[in-house]
Amino acid sequence: MSGAARRRRLRFDGWIAGLGTTSGVRVVVGHWPASPFGPFSDVMLERADGERLLLAPTPETADFVAATYTFDTVRVVAVDVTVAGRVWTVTAGPLRLRFTTGHRTALGLLLRAVPAPLARRPAWSALTDRPARLLMPGVRTRGSTGGGRREWYGARDLRPVTSLSATFEGHDLGASAPVEPPVRFGFGSVPHRPAVTRVTTTVELDAG
Repeated sequence: MSGAARRRRLRFDGWIAGLGTTSGVRVVVGHWPASPFGPFSDVMLERADGERLLLAPTPETADFVAATYTFDTVRVVAVDVTVAGRVWTVTAGPLRLRFTTGHRTALGLLLRAVPAPLARRPAWSALTDRPARLLMPGVRTRGSTGGGRREWYGARDLRPVTSLSATFEGHDLGASAPVEPPVRFGFGSVPHRPAVTRVTTTVELDAG
């Protein structure tokens, strides 16, 4: 059996919210109703000084995410995400976050037109990588991650974030702002303008 044949692929279906704040803190929320670990949510946070934190709900999910991306600090805390229409409410340890999404963008309408089985295929993510880079600088739909892993993002919808309020460790993070500078957890960032992306993420584990 070849090394490629021994590789195992894991699929995560859900949403990624990429958010910037006027305090300089950037937040990435992963909300995964379907995953190899069951339903869960996690939060990646980058402070204005560059420190990267992971807030994950269990040791198992914390270990997996930390082995795939890069963090300075990992905390296992209760993470709860509630979606009521266009309003998202997130509590994750010391983080309190609430944001509202707007009407679907033209790109969102285009992504919605892609059949779900096609959007889930890594080959489709590889094909869309270059257009994604041109349309949204910093965004990539495929790449290499930590631990010899590879990853593909198949986007299926996109909605802008229109308003945001958040506190972290009791400090107000300010209003919604561009995700600037780009976050540095993995091989790519989230869209520059705060947004929620419906996505299927495929992670290919190292053969070992």
